[in-house]
Amino acid sequence: MLFLNKYNVKKNIRFNSFRFALEEAFRRNLKIIVETGVARGKQNFLFFSKFNWNDGMSTLIFSEYASYIDGHLHACDINPRSINNAKKFTNKFKDKVTFYAEDSVLFLRNFKKKIDFLYLDSLDAQYPNASEHQLNEIKNSIKILHKNSLVLLDDKGGKTNLSKNYMIDNGLTIINETEQQILFSK
Repeated sequence: MLFLNKYNVKKNIRFNSFRFALEEAFRRNLKIIVETGVARGKQNFLFFSKFNWNDGMSTLIFSEYASYIDGHLHACDINPRSINNAKKFTNKFKDKVTFYAEDSVLFLRNFKKKIDFLYLDSLDAQYPNASEHQLNEIKNSIKILHKNSLVLLDDKGGKTNLSKNYMIDNGLTIINETEQQILFSK
C-alpha cells in the first residue's frame, strides 16, 4: 500500500493512525468503509478548494484505499458545501465513493449494509454536544458492525470519552491509540 506514503506530509498529524488502521483493514480484507464528517479542505477566494492537512483529508485517503482494494466508501456530512469540496478532492475515485448529505446519526440508523470500517468524525470537538453526538453515532451503528469490523474515533478526548466507554462495555477492544484517534476492533 505504497500509495499511502504521499499522504505522509508534516501537517497530517493523523497519518500514522490512518496508515495503521488501513493496513489492519487490508489484512482483514475490509471493503465497506463508512465515514461520518467528510474532509472539508480550505476555501480560497470564492470557489477554489485546497487540501487542509490539519483536517486529515480522510475522505481522499479512504477513497483511494477503496479504489486500491476494489471496495467502496460511503461518506456522510450534514453540510452540502463540505460534500461538494470532498467530491472535488475524490473525483479521481468517484466510482468508489457515495456521498450522503444528511445528519450522521440518522444516516447510520438507516444504513442497511454491514460496515467493515467505520470512521466517526462528524461533529468537531469544540461543539458542546460533540461527545453525545459521537455516542449516538456508535449506538446507531453497532448493530451493523460484524466480528471483524474496525471503528476509528477522531478527536480523542474532545468527543471520544462517552463512545470509548460504550464501545468497551459492548465488547470492542482498543488496538491502537494516538493523541488524536482511537482504533477499536469488534
